[in-house]
Amino acid sequence: MSTNKLSVLEKVGYGSGDMAVNVVISSMMLIITYFYTDIFGLKPADIAILFLVVRLIDAVTDPLMGIINDKVSTRWGRYRPYFLFMAVPFGISVFLTFSTPDWDYNSKLIWAYSTYILVTVIFTAVTIPYISIIGVMTDNPKERLSAAGYRLFFAKVAAFMVTIIVPILAEAWGGDNLAKGYQSAMGLMGAMATLLFLFCFFTTRERVAYQVETKPIITQFKLLIRNDQWQILSTICVIGTIGYVIRGSVAAYYATYYLGGDAKLLSAFLSTGVVAALLSMIASTWITKRFCKLKLFRYSQIGVGLLSVIMFFTVQPGDVALAFVLYFLISFVVDLHAPIFWSIISEAVDYGTVKNGHRVSGLAFGGISFAQKAGMGIAGFVVGMLLTYFDYEAGAVQSEYTLTGIALMLTVIPGAFHTLMGSLMFKYHITDSSYEKIKAQLDDITYNESIDQQQTQSGIKPTEATV
Repeated sequence: MSTNKLSVLEKVGYGSGDMAVNVVISSMMLIITYFYTDIFGLKPADIAILFLVVRLIDAVTDPLMGIINDKVSTRWGRYRPYFLFMAVPFGISVFLTFSTPDWDYNSKLIWAYSTYILVTVIFTAVTIPYISIIGVMTDNPKERLSAAGYRLFFAKVAAFMVTIIVPILAEAWGGDNLAKGYQSAMGLMGAMATLLFLFCFFTTRERVAYQVETKPIITQFKLLIRNDQWQILSTICVIGTIGYVIRGSVAAYYATYYLGGDAKLLSAFLSTGVVAALLSMIASTWITKRFCKLKLFRYSQIGVGLLSVIMFFTVQPGDVALAFVLYFLISFVVDLHAPIFWSIISEAVDYGTVKNGHRVSGLAFGGISFAQKAGMGIAGFVVGMLLTYFDYEAGAVQSEYTLTGIALMLTVIPGAFHTLMGSLMFKYHITDSSYEKIKAQLDDITYNESIDQQQTQSGIKPTEATV
């Protein structure tokens, strides 16, 4: 077992990075669709296409950023410099995304495309390094899992701030002009994210040195595809994100129209889900110390499907109390898997190194990031199309047909994706014990590569040394 233990300060610093990241993720998952339809004034169908188009850009930028991480190293390391140099652009892009110019519809649509693409590209430039850095902070799976717990705890704190503070500040600062209020409130969140990235930069360290793969991108891609465990995780990431984003995106509509609530109830409902998820981070870390992390992953997601069906059939329009209870339970159970997922990506990369004899790290992490954003894009498209299909009209009194559709989008539809996600996880087989064997094989590979390099520098062929 590795002795690369992380201090509490470093884990907090690492977590602060995800808190910054989740200023964007939480806003995209929980309020951006509602903001675009009810505040910005876009049509659901146009939003659906916007979300899908931007993901096509991610198909290029995410793998590219992963490759850059592999090829570029600085005196601060491979990953940390981006927390320093992209912090300010990140905050500015958040502010611009939630700015609503007083233009005609087509011009506003162009602005939405421009700012959403901007925030997505900058998000990629800082997020790929962030999700990659845990692999070089420590090679201890327990420490990685513990750090993931800190990370996701702070992520949910950010989500809590976005869902409860932003609506309140938007109403207080904007008054009758909610667009101005949201711009100011999200501008504050962007400034906070900038400071958090800087804190992450100054408190984290890169300790573990891996042999960086220098093979052409096509060769790396072929090697990555041969990593069956990475394939499972990337597929699960897409499916799980679709379910998560559909539920999160429609929660504001559910609270406003299905439960008949005002801005305070909307904030309370969104915050209930975030508080449940935050508590889930703590519970997951505790449970995985005593229970198989893979079993927790599998059965928690299947349980989400069951709870979602129960909520759909038991909660009627206006049934606020029961809706809050079941939404809390769903939000708690669904996030039990999160620390596990983000801690095992590095294990899948190491597995691929042993299986194929070559390490493909940057492209692997870039691929996972793209899988997450592909899921977000697909989910955004689905939400926009379903709102159109169910005849949703912003600010209007919704029909029974529309309310039923909103309820389905919060419960059964995302629940089905999570059930599939949990079922697919039965194909993932890297346990803690098997990973120890992988690490031992990695040590042998590293040792042999070091010997070969020394022999090459000395003018001795590896075959001569062997003889």
